[in-house]
Amino acid sequence: MKPGDADETGVPRPPSDGELDAVVANLQRSVQEWATRHELWLDCGFQSYAERVDGEPGITPVVTILHFDGDLGRALDGEFDGLDLEFHELLERQGFWYERNDAVSAHIYPRDESPLLQPFLDQANWQWVCSLVQQDVADVHEELYSHFAKRPADLERLTWREYEILLFRIFQSQGFSCELGPGTNDGGVDIRILQRDPLGDILTLVQAKHYAPKNKIDLSAVAALHGVADVEAAHRSIFVTTSDYLPSARRFASRTKIPMTLATSEHVRDWCRNASDGIIRDKSKLIAPEAVSRLIQDLVAHDPRIVHANTGYSMIMNQFAMVLKETKHAALLMAIPARTISDDGYGQRGLEVPDIGPACLDRLTADTVFRAKRSVRNGEVSYWTGSNLFSPWNGAPAYFDLCD
Repeated sequence: MKPGDADETGVPRPPSDGELDAVVANLQRSVQEWATRHELWLDCGFQSYAERVDGEPGITPVVTILHFDGDLGRALDGEFDGLDLEFHELLERQGFWYERNDAVSAHIYPRDESPLLQPFLDQANWQWVCSLVQQDVADVHEELYSHFAKRPADLERLTWREYEILLFRIFQSQGFSCELGPGTNDGGVDIRILQRDPLGDILTLVQAKHYAPKNKIDLSAVAALHGVADVEAAHRSIFVTTSDYLPSARRFASRTKIPMTLATSEHVRDWCRNASDGIIRDKSKLIAPEAVSRLIQDLVAHDPRIVHANTGYSMIMNQFAMVLKETKHAALLMAIPARTISDDGYGQRGLEVPDIGPACLDRLTADTVFRAKRSVRNGEVSYWTGSNLFSPWNGAPAYFDLCD
């Protein structure tokens, strides 16, 4: 079947990931053949958005990124008579268009009227959600939870290990101290939850089973978890599955001396909704004018919470931001306006610094707050937004040049 073919009921079915990948492979092949025919295919290639950008997908999905170093870039800039229009027409015939991203790459998108626009967007968002499961970024990226709150059936699309990690992130979001098991040879426990309490810590053991809906959990699996909870002197246990439970398993769980919760995807959906709402509430508090005002008053010269990035393709521009919140792998940043301290008399070239005065608060909106992936290399912290790389500002005025 081809993408968009109807099923036996006559309803057009969405294309599979494999079919979308085949469409992209065909597009890449035709681009390479075209470039080879014009002797432009030198030091060129394709990468996915996840591979090259490693960032959050935009409103319009990037199906592939064409990267180059040489004449192909010049041809796309119109330096070779008519080849840029020829390339545009080549993509248009297949339902795509492109945009230069920087000096060495171009992003290729499906056209707005393409029936594959939404499937490509769904695929990009799903890949992004899966990447969030693997990283410790969930306390900033609420869509990890909101996706499954809206689409609990997608829990079945996760691998068994991704399912365990997602549950681990959910329990972490509730403020518990959690330990994720190795995935194999775990002694019948996937997650250990420790809830600190003045009267004594509360230990909860969690077992997760990523099963097909028809493969229901039987009494032996539930009894095994209860046995481990008894041996480890746990206070509670939770069994979580993407399927359901046989009546015998439910009867057993209702009679255990150590309280046991039997959870399904409906429970996980509710947990995800609560986690998503909590992150949104936390973000709202962080960007409240009173909170930002207190943070600004706290800033000192060369404060590492002020970060800077060089931006611009054919110009030199600067972007400043302030770190509102950060964890090991993620951060929430707020853009700070720049203030020019000297220029060439025309405002085209000069030096600028971050303006952390009243202008900073005046521009505070949801659009000026954005997320970034945090990393540390050789002791240096950086923040990657998918388009700009921020690092702590060194306190020196930054040079700008707006002359194209």
